[in-house]
Amino acid sequence: MTKAASGRGGPSSPPTPPRVRLVDVAREAGLSKTTVSAALNGTGRLSPAVREKARETARRMGYRPNATARQLRAGRARLIGYVVGEFAGAPWAFLESPYFAQLTSATAAAALKRGYALVLLPAGELHGEWADLPLDAVIVADPVADDRIVEDLLAARIPVFTDRSVEGRPGAHWVDVDAAAAVRETLDHLKAQGARRSALVLPDSTTRFHVGVLAAYREWSAAQELPEQVVLAAAAGNGPVVRAVEDALTGADRPDALLVVAEVSPPLVLEAARRHGYDVPDDLLLVCVSEDTTAVHTQPPVTTLSLGPREVAEAGIELLVAALEEGHAGPAGVLVPTRLQVRASSLRTS
Repeated sequence: MTKAASGRGGPSSPPTPPRVRLVDVAREAGLSKTTVSAALNGTGRLSPAVREKARETARRMGYRPNATARQLRAGRARLIGYVVGEFAGAPWAFLESPYFAQLTSATAAAALKRGYALVLLPAGELHGEWADLPLDAVIVADPVADDRIVEDLLAARIPVFTDRSVEGRPGAHWVDVDAAAAVRETLDHLKAQGARRSALVLPDSTTRFHVGVLAAYREWSAAQELPEQVVLAAAAGNGPVVRAVEDALTGADRPDALLVVAEVSPPLVLEAARRHGYDVPDDLLLVCVSEDTTAVHTQPPVTTLSLGPREVAEAGIELLVAALEEGHAGPAGVLVPTRLQVRASSLRTS
């Protein structure tokens, strides 16, 4: 043991200052403890001057509310779990995805604005991770069809917030996008630009969104009496998706349009098209489902279908907090519109 560690010589840490209590703030401000509490909590019938005096004194003294006491009074821990079901095999890889990175950061910001903290949890078998956490609710983003996490959470009477697959279930709330409408809008746009052989590159995934995209593509193709060409990406990530794009481009029937739903860097799709002799947009119209900001800066700029992750996050947290705090009896879910941002990659130049 060293001298510093034993306390016999060597520098010692400065003593921790005592915690500022609510009564200390009240005494300093010359107000009652009840008045200060009401001012800090935004309650009570107080004049603006009194409320500001209490808040300014608390700020100056470095007062922080006792989180444990507030939790006991409110009957909740103000913690919301967050899981991305689609990435069960690689639990934290979703942070590399522009879509999920935006969805996660926007969800955390929206929750914190309402006084809740987000707890990131790995997907897959979760019981060991969440069983001992005082979670008020859990958000399950893009659950896959065989994932038991939603069932496990509902069985544990923990409110769940996820996609529309839970519609009508007690304790479950949802926010989603209309996949069928988004696919129809995109394919109609490509057809209006002259496309007759639109290929689809899709993840090999069982999430509700991806299943809905495939069904809508097949239904639209049948209604238009146009051929189908679907290629599945074996895994998430730029490498597997670019290989799937190349498979679509080198098939027996060369497509004249490509809708890439599997998340990938748009510049890499353009590069793959050029490697295989396509000029975008004259030979190949291109649309990517993507939140990647590089799509605007490519040559040509790439048309993107945005799923609105920030809007999804804000709508979801608003609905979830209303259900937690007010027993909200309104709709259990909401559809968020998608945005087809048309750029040069899907506009014929001739």
